[in-house]
Amino acid sequence: MGAHKRFRQGQILKLLAGSPVASQDELRRQLVHLGVRVTQATLSRDIRELRLVKTANGYRPLAAAGAEETSPVAALARAVKEFLLDVRPAQNMLVLKTPPGGAQPIAAALDAERWKEVAGTLAGDDTVLIVTPSRAACAAVQKRIEEMLQ
Repeated sequence: MGAHKRFRQGQILKLLAGSPVASQDELRRQLVHLGVRVTQATLSRDIRELRLVKTANGYRPLAAAGAEETSPVAALARAVKEFLLDVRPAQNMLVLKTPPGGAQPIAAALDAERWKEVAGTLAGDDTVLIVTPSRAACAAVQKRIEEMLQ
């Protein structure tokens, strides 16, 4: 998948995580507002590839539409497998590198986990900062995340 497509699809997921989007046209307009120009045909393909479904509350990833069946651990493992490029420890923090648009899905899934070892997360476009209370907690979180890649 090309970098532009991955970025565009990451922006789509970020928009959907932020607020309900009722239609493709509304999604297209929000993408244009972010500086991402997309045709209706490309947007339709992205929606199909991202497995988005239209619910009464707007577009949602298929897994989120049936969230009662999917545990947060499964969502985090899926996000880690899909977006994580690198894990770098820094004292009591972890820096996770992702492609553009990949940080938000990982951070949101990690926040939903409510791991006791995680004091908080901060997500940019392609980087997630995980703050832990100690180096030992940092190592434990790193191990858990890396196990999800296997």
